[in-house]
Amino acid sequence: MLNRVNRVALIGTGFVGSSYAFALLNQGITEELVLIDLNKEKSEGDAMDLNHGLPFAPSRTKIWFGNYEDCGEADLVVITAGANQKPGETRLDLVEKNTRIFKGIVDEIMSSGFDGIFLVATNPVDILTYAVWKFSGLPKERVIGSGTILDTARFRFLLGDYFDVDTRNVHAYIIGEHGDTELPVWSHADIAGTTISEWTKNKAGYNQADLDQIFLNVRDAAYHIIERKGATYYGIAMGLVRLTKAILRNENSVLTVSAYLDGEYGQKDIFVGVPAVVNRNGIKEVVELELNDEEKEKFTHSVQVLKKTMEPVFNK
Repeated sequence: MLNRVNRVALIGTGFVGSSYAFALLNQGITEELVLIDLNKEKSEGDAMDLNHGLPFAPSRTKIWFGNYEDCGEADLVVITAGANQKPGETRLDLVEKNTRIFKGIVDEIMSSGFDGIFLVATNPVDILTYAVWKFSGLPKERVIGSGTILDTARFRFLLGDYFDVDTRNVHAYIIGEHGDTELPVWSHADIAGTTISEWTKNKAGYNQADLDQIFLNVRDAAYHIIERKGATYYGIAMGLVRLTKAILRNENSVLTVSAYLDGEYGQKDIFVGVPAVVNRNGIKEVVELELNDEEKEKFTHSVQVLKKTMEPVFNK
């Protein structure tokens, strides 16, 4: 009996999409990868370039440029297409532009007979994940946004750098909007079971002012990178590959993604960044952290900002 073949369909081969495809190939996570883009020459060129790296890859991956019909047999559709964030522009400024683009994309994908999982990376990711859910008609568990997976990674990296500890041993979350109203969950941040506040108190040279600055650097990281190189793509590509692995290998991994809330954290009818258990069926469950009063207030504010921004678009 042949083993099941996993197919990933990537919509959009710009900076993020091509970086994701390259990282996916390097980690050997899927057996099939189809690249789809309005710019067919670009996606064809990427497919050729990636295939030439197959002799150095850890496993065989069939890679080709295709069209929306190829989504019919896909297990996972990853959307990175859409208008990019320009210098000085917030992620929320992109909402109307990209919602229109997404309506066409999702209609085409669903027409193929697609019945898998959507993974959305395009900004503003929380709102566009909600749009994909609405446009597709799929169950909420099978529509996932990259959410604050990258913000959480940035947070863990900077905390590990500050305390001189391997970033993989730092456990801390950024939740809320992937954007200006996101927040750090300091009440649940720890290294080896010791809270960050205890590390700060018990070791010389560490202080809360530095921690506050670390969060600001996390929140504003995209602006700093865009100023320097025009776009961010390596970090988010690695985050998307991590999510792809968790889905296709049925890992039940806890990752901070944009998930649908239906009463969790006291919020309803919103996709927003929270820790969630991710497996082959999509979102198995949302992990509801016990936030302190300040964190609850900031999280509620973040949700309200998203809802206010979405309202004119989805009430049309």
